[in-house]
Amino acid sequence: MKKILVTGGFGFLGSHIIEALLSDPENHVHVVDNLSTNPLPLDFLLSIIKNKKHLTYDIKNLIDFNPTESFDEIYHLAAIVGPAGVLKHPGRIVKNTVDDTYHVMDMAQRMDARLLDVSTSEIYGGGRDGFCSEFMSKIIQPEITIRLEYAIAKLASEIALVNKVNSSNLNAVIVRPFNISGPRQSGKGGFVLPRFILQAINNKPLTVFGKGDQVRAFTHVKDVAAGIINAMQMGRMGEAYNIGNMGNKTTILHLAEDVIRYTNSKSAIIFVDPKTIYGEKYAEANDKYPDDTKSGMEIEWKPKFSKRDVIEDTYTFMSSIKDPKILEYLS
Repeated sequence: MKKILVTGGFGFLGSHIIEALLSDPENHVHVVDNLSTNPLPLDFLLSIIKNKKHLTYDIKNLIDFNPTESFDEIYHLAAIVGPAGVLKHPGRIVKNTVDDTYHVMDMAQRMDARLLDVSTSEIYGGGRDGFCSEFMSKIIQPEITIRLEYAIAKLASEIALVNKVNSSNLNAVIVRPFNISGPRQSGKGGFVLPRFILQAINNKPLTVFGKGDQVRAFTHVKDVAAGIINAMQMGRMGEAYNIGNMGNKTTILHLAEDVIRYTNSKSAIIFVDPKTIYGEKYAEANDKYPDDTKSGMEIEWKPKFSKRDVIEDTYTFMSSIKDPKILEYLS
């Protein structure tokens, strides 16, 4: 049986990855998660995850996790997340992110395990007018923000990992997801689609930040999970792969209009300054959408879910939740 460690496995993306991994009866999945950024209560999440026979877990900080058993694969997802979620951790994001990355690198080397590091599309700094390719230079923005600290922390971790691969026996690969969305995501971290969906369900105005002209490529969480697993199995050591749906490229305003249309909501759209909600330290991301050519060629990944699928699947999940406590977690 293959033994797999998933750090941050009870988060939004992590829960979908462990569910996909557990669909193979030959996999045993162990999760380590401190539950600090989890969108759903653990008992509820465990009640909806299938095939839990081969799932075990530790609830603790990753840096305190020192297993005596060995793993064959390590998926490293544990991280501070969200455009609003990062605002609570100024000046600590680099240390926390890099410390955790070194910890999993050391574990992977000691166990001779294959490591996959989940990075972020934020490292591109907006790329070239929003277009982001693995072959382009990374861009550091002139304004120092907490969001920039997050991006730099992830980029520093990538660089350390690649240098370690090139100078040791570490076997590792990197994935850079773009605007992951779908069922189980919470609006609490500043994520836009769950906020829009809940507003639409309640026929409240959809709050669009600024003019709504920000460009994004919303990618279904199941597509991202599949891409990450493909990268683990087929990605070249020390290489990074974009996982994002170019076909779902849209502006935030158009996303809001689509949400209203696909959910048959009576909501209006209003334009707001996000700093009135999250405070003066909030920073909007630059436009970004992915070049997915490398992922298609090297790890045989192509997205399956359209923008409409992303919206409708998120809406179906949120509409099914009747417990007000669970809805509070998602709001």
